[in-house]
Amino acid sequence: MINNITVLVDNDSWILPYADKLVSKLTQLGKSAQLARNHEDVEVGDVCFFLGCTKVAKEALLNRNKHNLVVHESDLPKGKGFAPVAWQILEGNNIIPVCLIEAGNEVDSGDIWLTDIIKLSGTELALEWRELQGNISIKLALRFIREYSTLNAIKQSGKSTSYPRRRPNDSKIDLDKNLRDVIPLLRIVDNKDYPAFFEYKGCKYKLEISKYE
Repeated sequence: MINNITVLVDNDSWILPYADKLVSKLTQLGKSAQLARNHEDVEVGDVCFFLGCTKVAKEALLNRNKHNLVVHESDLPKGKGFAPVAWQILEGNNIIPVCLIEAGNEVDSGDIWLTDIIKLSGTELALEWRELQGNISIKLALRFIREYSTLNAIKQSGKSTSYPRRRPNDSKIDLDKNLRDVIPLLRIVDNKDYPAFFEYKGCKYKLEISKYE
């Protein structure tokens, strides 16, 4: 039986509203659930969901709960690492695999508890596919709690690959490319935190994108 649950978001991530929503839904299920914003605030309990976390979880933290779970959007062990949805959109993928895995000492290498997919039309901008990403994180977390007694985790198998961290300079537009080739990059940029930009005659220009309503 799972009763005591922590949802951890250790940075000012876009996923915070979804973490709050998950805590609310867990509470409605009669669970003792709380949101933690720092590793030190994670209480001893049954499950800790790590959502959008950027800091390495030390063994002492992992020992506080029976299960420490991470949502990762790739067909693990392929696509470990950073910003897997963004990288897969750049690759032209519209079906994004999602795994709920056990956190461990090695990044994104834990046993897989549940899987699902995000279906994209190919037109979504960052706010739209992030909404899908946030909602499927909630869905998998709730499924784990509801179906826990019937679940069995499986080991990852196959060739392992990793995505690197995306940096601000990764949002630079190549002016030698046509607009159609630039669209995947425009779909993953954030107009505020890491906007698309280009350089022309020694000047740097920011390019913001939104859908024409």
